[in-house]
Amino acid sequence: VLTDPVLPCGQILAEHLSVPSVFFLRGAPCGLDFETTQCPSPPSYVPRVFTELTDRMNFLQRVKNLIFDIRNYFLCDCVFQPYAKLTSEFLQWHVTVLDLLRQASIWLMRLDFTLDYPRPLMPNIIAIGGVNCVHKK
Repeated sequence: VLTDPVLPCGQILAEHLSVPSVFFLRGAPCGLDFETTQCPSPPSYVPRVFTELTDRMNFLQRVKNLIFDIRNYFLCDCVFQPYAKLTSEFLQWHVTVLDLLRQASIWLMRLDFTLDYPRPLMPNIIAIGGVNCVHKK
Protein backbone atom coordinates (compact mmCIF):
# COMPACT_ATOMS: atom_id res chain seq x y z
CA VAL A 1 0.00 0.00 0.00
CA LEU A 2 1.47 3.35 -1.04
CA THR A 3 0.35 5.81 1.61
CA ASP A 4 1.17 8.97 3.52
CA PRO A 5 1.98 8.65 7.25
CA VAL A 6 0.27 11.93 8.15
CA LEU A 7 -3.09 10.14 8.12
CA PRO A 8 -2.45 6.54 9.19
CA CYS A 9 -5.54 5.07 7.54
CA GLY A 10 -3.45 3.49 4.76
CA GLN A 11 -1.19 1.83 7.31
CA ILE A 12 -4.21 0.51 9.22
CA LEU A 13 -5.49 -1.02 6.00
CA ALA A 14 -2.07 -2.52 5.22
CA GLU A 15 -1.93 -4.11 8.66
CA HIS A 16 -5.44 -5.49 8.29
CA LEU A 17 -4.66 -7.00 4.87
CA SER A 18 -1.13 -8.09 5.94
CA VAL A 19 0.53 -6.39 2.98
CA PRO A 20 3.70 -4.25 3.03
CA SER A 21 3.37 -0.50 3.13
CA VAL A 22 5.43 2.21 1.46
CA PHE A 23 5.35 5.75 2.79
CA PHE A 24 5.81 8.71 0.46
CA LEU A 25 6.33 12.03 2.21
CA ARG A 26 8.18 15.32 2.30
CA GLY A 27 8.13 15.66 6.05
CA ALA A 28 6.05 14.18 8.79
CA PRO A 29 4.49 16.39 11.45
CA CYS A 30 6.00 16.40 14.92
CA GLY A 31 9.07 14.48 13.83
CA LEU A 32 7.22 11.21 13.36
CA ASP A 33 9.66 10.27 10.62
CA PHE A 34 12.54 10.57 13.10
CA GLU A 35 10.78 8.66 15.87
CA THR A 36 9.36 5.79 13.87
CA THR A 37 12.52 5.09 11.90
CA GLN A 38 14.66 5.60 15.03
CA CYS A 39 16.91 8.18 13.37
CA PRO A 40 18.91 10.20 15.89
CA SER A 41 17.56 13.72 16.19
CA PRO A 42 18.62 15.39 19.43
CA PRO A 43 16.82 18.71 19.91
CA SER A 44 20.04 20.33 21.12
CA TYR A 45 21.63 19.86 17.68
CA VAL A 46 18.93 19.43 15.02
CA PRO A 47 16.83 22.57 14.44
CA ARG A 48 13.09 22.02 14.50
CA VAL A 49 10.59 23.22 11.94
CA PHE A 50 9.33 26.82 12.29
CA THR A 51 12.10 27.82 14.72
CA GLU A 52 14.14 29.52 11.97
CA LEU A 53 17.30 28.26 13.64
CA THR A 54 20.41 26.95 11.94
CA ASP A 55 22.65 24.08 12.90
CA ARG A 56 24.84 26.53 14.84
CA MET A 57 22.93 27.54 17.96
CA ASN A 58 23.88 29.17 21.22
CA PHE A 59 22.50 27.97 24.55
CA LEU A 60 19.28 30.02 24.51
CA GLN A 61 18.52 28.95 20.94
CA ARG A 62 18.99 25.32 21.97
CA VAL A 63 16.51 25.85 24.81
CA LYS A 64 14.04 27.40 22.34
CA ASN A 65 14.50 24.40 20.06
CA LEU A 66 13.81 22.03 22.97
CA ILE A 67 10.64 23.93 23.92
CA PHE A 68 9.36 23.66 20.33
CA ASP A 69 10.08 19.94 20.41
CA ILE A 70 8.16 19.39 23.68
CA ARG A 71 5.19 21.37 22.39
CA ASN A 72 5.04 19.27 19.22
CA TYR A 73 5.09 16.07 21.27
CA PHE A 74 1.92 17.02 23.19
CA LEU A 75 0.22 18.45 20.12
CA CYS A 76 0.75 15.27 18.10
CA ASP A 77 -0.43 13.14 20.97
CA CYS A 78 -3.77 14.98 20.88
CA VAL A 79 -4.01 14.87 17.07
CA PHE A 80 -3.25 11.16 16.69
CA GLN A 81 -5.30 9.95 19.70
CA PRO A 82 -8.45 9.29 17.60
CA TYR A 83 -6.40 7.20 15.17
CA ALA A 84 -4.97 5.12 18.00
CA LYS A 85 -8.51 4.42 19.22
CA LEU A 86 -9.68 3.59 15.68
CA THR A 87 -6.72 1.27 15.16
CA SER A 88 -7.29 -0.56 18.41
CA GLU A 89 -10.98 -1.06 17.63
CA PHE A 90 -10.47 -2.10 14.00
CA LEU A 91 -7.46 -4.38 14.43
CA GLN A 92 -8.69 -5.79 17.77
CA TRP A 93 -5.44 -5.24 19.66
CA HIS A 94 -3.98 -2.26 21.48
CA VAL A 95 -1.50 -0.42 19.29
CA THR A 96 -0.24 3.15 19.23
CA VAL A 97 0.20 5.22 16.10
CA LEU A 98 3.98 5.13 16.50
CA ASP A 99 3.94 1.33 16.70
CA LEU A 100 1.74 1.23 13.63
CA LEU A 101 4.02 3.51 11.61
CA ARG A 102 7.13 1.58 12.68
CA GLN A 103 5.90 -1.39 10.65
CA ALA A 104 6.36 0.38 7.31
CA SER A 105 8.50 -1.48 4.79
CA ILE A 106 10.01 1.47 2.93
CA TRP A 107 10.02 5.22 3.47
CA LEU A 108 10.36 7.26 0.26
CA MET A 109 11.45 10.68 1.51
CA ARG A 110 11.51 13.74 -0.69
CA LEU A 111 14.72 15.20 0.69
CA ASP A 112 16.35 18.17 -0.93
CA PHE A 113 19.86 18.65 0.35
CA THR A 114 19.77 22.36 -0.42
CA LEU A 115 16.79 22.88 1.91
CA ASP A 116 17.22 20.16 4.55
CA TYR A 117 20.00 19.64 7.02
CA PRO A 118 22.06 16.51 6.49
CA ARG A 119 20.94 13.69 8.72
CA PRO A 120 21.55 9.99 9.10
CA LEU A 121 19.12 7.76 7.25
CA MET A 122 18.12 4.25 8.21
CA PRO A 123 18.38 1.41 5.68
CA ASN A 124 14.65 1.39 4.90
CA ILE A 125 14.66 5.11 3.99
CA ILE A 126 15.23 5.97 0.35
CA ALA A 127 15.93 9.62 -0.40
CA ILE A 128 14.30 10.75 -3.61
CA GLY A 129 14.32 14.26 -4.98
CA GLY A 130 12.84 16.29 -7.78
CA VAL A 131 9.36 14.85 -7.39
CA ASN A 132 6.79 17.59 -7.89
CA CYS A 133 3.64 18.31 -9.80
CA VAL A 134 4.72 21.44 -11.68
CA HIS A 135 4.17 21.31 -15.44
CA LYS A 136 7.04 22.66 -17.51
CA LYS A 137 6.20 25.07 -20.33
